[in-house]
Amino acid sequence: MEQSKNILIINDMPGYGKVALAAMLPVLSNFGHSVYNLPTALVSNTLDYGKFTILDTTDYMVKAIDVWKELGFQFDCITTGFLASAAQVGIIRDFIASQRKEGLLVMTDPIMGDEGKLYNGVSQETVENMRQLIGVADVIVPNQTEAEFLTGLYQGQEALSQKEARQVVDGLRAFGPRSIVVTSGVEQETGAHVVWGYDHQKEEYFTLPYRFIKVHFPGTGDLFSAVLVGELLAGNGLCPAVRQAMEVLERLIFLEQDEMEKNKGIRIEKFLSLLRP
Repeated sequence: MEQSKNILIINDMPGYGKVALAAMLPVLSNFGHSVYNLPTALVSNTLDYGKFTILDTTDYMVKAIDVWKELGFQFDCITTGFLASAAQVGIIRDFIASQRKEGLLVMTDPIMGDEGKLYNGVSQETVENMRQLIGVADVIVPNQTEAEFLTGLYQGQEALSQKEARQVVDGLRAFGPRSIVVTSGVEQETGAHVVWGYDHQKEEYFTLPYRFIKVHFPGTGDLFSAVLVGELLAGNGLCPAVRQAMEVLERLIFLEQDEMEKNKGIRIEKFLSLLRP
């Protein structure tokens, strides 16, 4: 087995529902890694229920990082997801800089919107701040909506032509991340559901089609990110890692599609044995 790594997940923690930290922790632990967390917010339940309460943990993050620095804690991988305040961008950027070393993997999921629009409470300032954060990442995993808003290109379009998709990927690269993975894209020419990307190690663009199952679960992006990180830390290349993450997600959604209460997300603990090829 590959060497166990120290992974830090910076994301929100739901009290009820398998999203964010609650989705990613079991997946990355199942890969055999030591997984730690820095919550950006405590959220009562997934937002899909329509009612929720959020506690912003920015002050706690600052204090926790100060203690960790004193204690000399080191991480091999840092992944970031939902951010509750603009201040958190600077805090996380500084922390990543303090952890920089050979082989550190930084992945950012710029969680801001979906289906052509930004989430409630996400402002243009949030978008601007997220542009700062993706600049220090090795891999970013925006969905098509987030990629469009980050670049300012084709905002709200349901599908992108191959040429437009390339422009969006290049627009994202201009902010500084090394590799790009744009999830949940739709290709205009074919109507296919695809993942677009750029692999900085191979210096190649790629388009990977996938089977779209018309069912919505919250947290699927977090599960995709977790599998992707696990595969990358296992030494797999970006395209094979993305393919594996896509296949795992397709299998999980297919198996859970008849589950009545979809708002809580996919019951990931039930399916951990399916995550590894």
